[in-house]
Amino acid sequence: MSKNLQTKQKGQILAVKDLPTLPGVLHKVTALVSDPDSSIDQISKAISKDQVLSAKVLKMVNSPIYGFPGRIGSIQHALVLLGFNVIKGIIISTSVFDVMNENMKGLWEHSLGCALASAAIARALECKDPEEYAVAGLLHDIGKVVAVVQLPESRAAIDALVKDKDLAYRQAENEVLGFAHDRINMWLSNHWNLPANLKEGLAYHHRPMSATLYPKIAQVVHVGNFLTRVFEVGNGGDDQVSPLDEGVLEALDLSPQLLHKVMAELEHELVDLL
Repeated sequence: MSKNLQTKQKGQILAVKDLPTLPGVLHKVTALVSDPDSSIDQISKAISKDQVLSAKVLKMVNSPIYGFPGRIGSIQHALVLLGFNVIKGIIISTSVFDVMNENMKGLWEHSLGCALASAAIARALECKDPEEYAVAGLLHDIGKVVAVVQLPESRAAIDALVKDKDLAYRQAENEVLGFAHDRINMWLSNHWNLPANLKEGLAYHHRPMSATLYPKIAQVVHVGNFLTRVFEVGNGGDDQVSPLDEGVLEALDLSPQLLHKVMAELEHELVDLL
């Protein structure tokens, strides 16, 4: 792919204004924000189940306007700083995916599964701020959503390659676009001033041993993504289980016993999603 074409496509991706989500969560969050008796905790829990609303909230709170660029990685903290009126504005600027886009529903379920798995692993490893690991897990495929919105013609070509050649979605993205959703995640993280740890989780979840600043978050999301595929939660765009980088379990000191404990805990948590 020529450098000029990639620069043009990067520009199209970063020009994204309106990201659509699924109707269920949007209706729930709208109702909560409209109810004066709702708590920040209730609203943050509802938003934390939706990758687009979470991305919009974090993009907003980390913008220079609020004076915290690159510092806020938790939805609850973001809501305290932003206030209800800003959240209402974010909801108004969110549209709903067409019902025909069944694929996107599968991607939401997969992303939520990865958030739960990443949080469970972070807790098992006694990581500080497991919520930030959950956010990274939730947003790990946001690049796929943005590509569908900003480069719509690419989606059919990627889906066709996945189906006809039995490629992994990421391989198909690379063939069609010359880059994949993890590269898009890196561009978006920089453009939206997301905290460095979230950026590494989003940009390196397929290459976790290449993360340098916050390798643990990339490694945890990598394992979370793998487990979500093993449990067949949702759909990341293909039917393949993402390969697990063997070095990650050693790097995290995640023993087989601890991994089985996480999987047993997850089995209960994921029942509602399956």
